[in-house]
Amino acid sequence: MIESRSIGRRLTLLLAAVAALLSVLSWVMVTWLAREATQRTQDNVLAASATTIAETLRSEQGQLRLELPYSALAMLGAISEDRVFYRVAAGEAILTGYEDMPPPTTARLGQVVFDSATFRGASIRMATSSRQVLSGDGPVLVTVTVGQTRDGVGAVAADLSRLAAILSVAFFAVAVALSAFVATTSLRPLNEIAAAVSRRGPSDLRPLQRPAPTELAPLLSALNRLMDRLRNSIRRSEDFIAEAAHRIRTPLATVRAQAEIALRTVQGDTEKQRLRRIIRAVDESSRSAGQLLDHATVAYRTENLTRDRLDLSELVASTVAAMEPTASMRDIRMQLVATPAPIAGDSILLESAIRNVLDNAIKYSPEDTTVTLQITRDPSEVRLDVCDEGPGLGEEPFQNLTERFRRGINTGGIVGSGLGLTIVAEVLAAHGGRLDLATSTNSERGGACVSLVLPSA
Repeated sequence: MIESRSIGRRLTLLLAAVAALLSVLSWVMVTWLAREATQRTQDNVLAASATTIAETLRSEQGQLRLELPYSALAMLGAISEDRVFYRVAAGEAILTGYEDMPPPTTARLGQVVFDSATFRGASIRMATSSRQVLSGDGPVLVTVTVGQTRDGVGAVAADLSRLAAILSVAFFAVAVALSAFVATTSLRPLNEIAAAVSRRGPSDLRPLQRPAPTELAPLLSALNRLMDRLRNSIRRSEDFIAEAAHRIRTPLATVRAQAEIALRTVQGDTEKQRLRRIIRAVDESSRSAGQLLDHATVAYRTENLTRDRLDLSELVASTVAAMEPTASMRDIRMQLVATPAPIAGDSILLESAIRNVLDNAIKYSPEDTTVTLQITRDPSEVRLDVCDEGPGLGEEPFQNLTERFRRGINTGGIVGSGLGLTIVAEVLAAHGGRLDLATSTNSERGGACVSLVLPSA
C-alpha cells in the first residue's frame, strides 16, 4: 500500500520549521544586541566618570591635588545598584581609591581604555583614563580607573533576553497559525477541483473547465486528457456492444424461425426436446442482445442527458399501450391509475426504464393476473409503483438485484438476462431519482412491487 501523506500537513510543518528557525535566530540576535547595548551604556558611563575625575586633577605648589566630584560616581548609580570601585594613581604612587584593583592592561594618554576583570569575587568592568599633570618636578602621568560590577547590567540584559524569548514564542505561535491558514488557502483550488470531480456521476467524463493556479494547470490538463481517453474508450465499447447486439438479433431470429419449423415437422420426442432447448437458448440470447443494446443506449445518453419537461402519466400510458399485446397473449391485465405528474428528463431513457419494469412484471406474472400501475406525487417527488402477482423478489437483499447479470433465485426457467433492473437503476440515478424494491401487498399471492421515484418538476 502506498503511504499517503497530507500535503497540507507537510506544508504547515515546513513553514512551522522555518518560523521556529527565524524565532531562534531573532532571539539570539536580540539577546546579543541587548548585551551589547547594556555593555556600551555601562562603558559610556564609566568613561564619563573616569574622564570627569581625571579633569579635576590639578597641581598646587608642586603638589597634585584631587577633589573627587560626587557627580562622577553618582552617574554610575543611575543605571544600576552595582558596587563602584575607583583608583587614582600618579606614576607608581596611589593617590586615592582601592589600591588592590586590577591594573589596566594598557594606559594610553588621552584615551579611555576598557577592561574586564574579577575583583573581590565579582566580575567588574573598568574604564581607565590617563593624562599628564605638571608638578614641581615636571609632568606626571596620572591614571584614573573606575570600575563597576556587572550584575545590574547582566540583569537588564537577561530581562531583555527573556522578553525576546517570549516575543519569539509568540511569533512562532502566530507563524504556525498563519502557516496552517496559508497551507489551507494554497490547497483550496486543489480541493475545489477534487470536489468538482467527486460531485460528478460515474458516466460524466466531460472536460473539467474551471480556473486554476498556474501550478495546477498541468494536473488539470492531464486529468482532462485522461477523462477524454476514458470517454473515447467507453464510447468505443458501447458502440461495439450496440453494433454486436444489433447484428446478433437478426441471425438469432432466423435460427429461431428455422427451429420452430423443424419442431413442427419432426416426430420423435427426443428431437422435439432438443429443438425446444435450441429455441429457449435463442430466446435467451436474443433477449440478452436486446438488453445489451438498451444498456449501451442508456450509458451513452446519460453522459449527455437531456432535460425535457414531460408528463410521467402520458409516458407510462404510451408504454402500457405498446406492451398491451404482449400482456394479452398471457391474459394479463394492466391496470393504470394515473394523475398528471410533471417531471424533467430524457423521454427515451425513461421509456426504456418503464418498458423493462413492465416486461419483468409480465414475464414473471402467472396467466390471468393483473399488473397494477399507480402514479402518485407530492411537492418534491413523483412515484410510479408497478406491482404484479408473480413469485416475488426472493429472499436475498433486494438491492443486489440491480447488479449486472444478477437474477433472483426464484426465477425458475423463465428467460432473462439480469440487466433489466440494472438499466432501470442507472436511468433513475442519472435523473436524480432512485429505485425502490419491495414485496407487493396488493394481492394475496404476493408478488413484486417495483417503484420508480423521480424528482418532481
